[in-house]
Amino acid sequence: MKQYVVDAFTDKVFAGNPAAVCVMDKWLADDTMHKIAIENNLSETAFAVKEGDAYHLRWFTPGGEVELCGHATLATAYVITRFVEPDLPVVAFDTLSGRLTVEKNGALLTMDFPSFQLTPVAVTEDLTAALGITPVEAYMGADLVCVMKDAAQVRQVIPNQELIRGMKGTCLHITAEDSGYDCVTRSFAPKCGVAEDPVCGRGHCHVIPLWAGKTGKQEFVAYQASARGGVLYCRFAGERTILSGAAALFSEAEIYI
Repeated sequence: MKQYVVDAFTDKVFAGNPAAVCVMDKWLADDTMHKIAIENNLSETAFAVKEGDAYHLRWFTPGGEVELCGHATLATAYVITRFVEPDLPVVAFDTLSGRLTVEKNGALLTMDFPSFQLTPVAVTEDLTAALGITPVEAYMGADLVCVMKDAAQVRQVIPNQELIRGMKGTCLHITAEDSGYDCVTRSFAPKCGVAEDPVCGRGHCHVIPLWAGKTGKQEFVAYQASARGGVLYCRFAGERTILSGAAALFSEAEIYI
């Protein structure tokens, strides 16, 4: 079975967020897909099968299946529009998060994703201990989101993975406004077997609605301040968050199972 590794939210390899992509004729057993994700040891391995006019898309982390992943969706759309159906202008995916579409937009791929609703929560002592710095605010959606005083604090955080693992929410995102970008974010996902996600589309479906509410803006250029780094071009559209990014092919391989 062919597998591609694509660096998402970057126009060059060794940056952005790598995702493995398998576009298949039929489904493998769930346990097999999970074992492939563990073997790859990337934050995400995506599996897609064409069903009617759309692709059924599933995402597996080393820790198991998740209901939404941005960078692996972008990577899968890149593979489909480059290698599988190069004349396809828009790719439709049926997922655990409903119908998602990805459109070719020049050098970028533009994804239409759901926005997460956020509820303010208390900034606890455990949260401060987990980050080593006290956040200004905290919110809960599907993930936990912390607003930091400034971008320097976002970059300085050395997270306590075990404390984060015990908190509510699938992931924990920390974010702040930045002088060079509209916002800067980092994402931690120890529950998924991922200490720090290099670039998190799912996270920006939390932080972009948050910053839209705070600033009144709709268009954002966002930076993920991981060691690899990545840029996302974002637009808040109410119940939807539009994320655009580039992608770069790192490898093609054959899996023997």
